[in-house]
Amino acid sequence: MKTIEQKNIETVTAFIEAFSNQNDLDSTDQFFSKQIGEAFPDKHYAVEEVIAQGEKVIARIFMTGTHKGTFAGNSPTGNSVKATQFREFRVVDGQIVEHRGWFDTATLLPQIKAN
Repeated sequence: MKTIEQKNIETVTAFIEAFSNQNDLDSTDQFFSKQIGEAFPDKHYAVEEVIAQGEKVIARIFMTGTHKGTFAGNSPTGNSVKATQFREFRVVDGQIVEHRGWFDTATLLPQIKAN
């Protein structure tokens, strides 16, 4: 029998895999969310680590892509990038009821500076 944490991890992982690469992870109120989709149209998300405790699930996700649009005032460079996102979910009865995200722009910005 699976624990609640195992079930919640499966729910979150399925959500990320099904929706992240269709731009749904960018449909949040994050400060840069709209810019991410425009600046990295070929972006891809990959789950690297998931931790769960009760209803709470935290996922560390790597985004890879090509800098093809303006991001944070930086013109497109064509550079390949890899940046980390952290997502926090609250899962109740198999449903995601809360979702927050943090994007590590401190590691992304040096990758898109013009050479």
